[in-house]
Amino acid sequence: MKSSITRRRFLVTAVATLAAPYFIPARALGRDGAVAPSNRIAVGLIGMGDRGRQHMGSLLNISEAQVVGVCDVFRSRAEASRDKANQHYNGTVCTAHQDFRELLARSDLDAVFITSPENWHVVMSIMAMKAGKDVYCEKALSLTVREGRAVCDAVRRYGRVFQAGTQQRSDRNFRFACELARNGYLGKIHTVTVSVPSGKRLLKLTPGPVPPDLDYDLWLGPAPFKPYRENLCSYNWYFLTDYCAGWIQSWGVHHMDIALWGVPAFTAGTIEVEGTAEFLPEGDADVSFGWKVKIQPPGGPLLQFYDDANSPFGHGVRFEGDKGWVHVVRGGIKAEPKWLLDVAIKPGEEHLYRSDHHQMNFLECLRTRREPVAPVEACHAATTATLIADIATRTGRKLTWDWQNEQFVNDDTANRMLTRALRRPWQI
Repeated sequence: MKSSITRRRFLVTAVATLAAPYFIPARALGRDGAVAPSNRIAVGLIGMGDRGRQHMGSLLNISEAQVVGVCDVFRSRAEASRDKANQHYNGTVCTAHQDFRELLARSDLDAVFITSPENWHVVMSIMAMKAGKDVYCEKALSLTVREGRAVCDAVRRYGRVFQAGTQQRSDRNFRFACELARNGYLGKIHTVTVSVPSGKRLLKLTPGPVPPDLDYDLWLGPAPFKPYRENLCSYNWYFLTDYCAGWIQSWGVHHMDIALWGVPAFTAGTIEVEGTAEFLPEGDADVSFGWKVKIQPPGGPLLQFYDDANSPFGHGVRFEGDKGWVHVVRGGIKAEPKWLLDVAIKPGEEHLYRSDHHQMNFLECLRTRREPVAPVEACHAATTATLIADIATRTGRKLTWDWQNEQFVNDDTANRMLTRALRRPWQI
């Protein structure tokens, strides 16, 4: 039986059904799991590196979505991903693009997944929302605090659904650890420790010819122009501040997001932040390694932020209170006393947003227009926390951060690090 409501009409009228949190699977409607193409959410992907291909592989197995376009500045990547999608659909429904603006111009596109290098996240997200698309954007949200705020403003201005790629919020263990902390099972929280890898490496890049299938100017985007260097575009950009703030941010935002989810006091009022880091005197990498940072609101709990090598507890997020602790990582959770792991959060206690599949949660919210589990403001807060930690290590002094005004108190030098110039013609 043909559905009586089209995809686009559903997306418009779903505002009236905000209370519905999940998709109704097509098989539950008596259609054996088959969703008519006209009722599928049309999705495009920007950036077909490892993460982009992972997203596409998942989306191809979600019947409610259809991948209709892929984009990458390496033409061969875009074409290979297009061919994989069309082979899956046994047709020619997916197109390949080298310029993401062509993808955003499509009137049949509902949403985009952005998995580009991080210097592009803000510009692409804002352009996509201005074009009427909902956005799933990988972390970190931005390279500067001011850019992150611009994305938050754009979500409200254009009325779009925005899901950040902080997928640990869709993991039961991370959610449960935060619920233990927020509901008092650990007692009064006095310390939270966040530890992530630093990716420390001696990076030496050599000049070389631009690969023939790469649009290098478009790869650079809003970053300053610099001549092409071999192996820049594959992985090494993570360690160059023109494109990324390093793993203190790119990895750090994942666990920092959980710390802030579990203890909201860290993002209220003002906090003091101080720390040290290692900056390699040789090679091309200019990001921080080996950091040790302390963040603390007046009279509040202490947030310790380390790279894994400096952590007293190893990788993960640890909430410590006067009655116990819980330590959570991807794939595992432990606690002391051990009975904490058997706690059932009661109906009258605080239950955090439940999502068991990050991509599906985003697609569900396209239908319902509900805020997703990883909203833009949460990712902006986590990204900001990692950025101000990095700034503290670079200034070498204790700083006071004002969350309401999103600036440092009485420190012009540190405040100048909250923004950056974008290469024309790109702007926000």
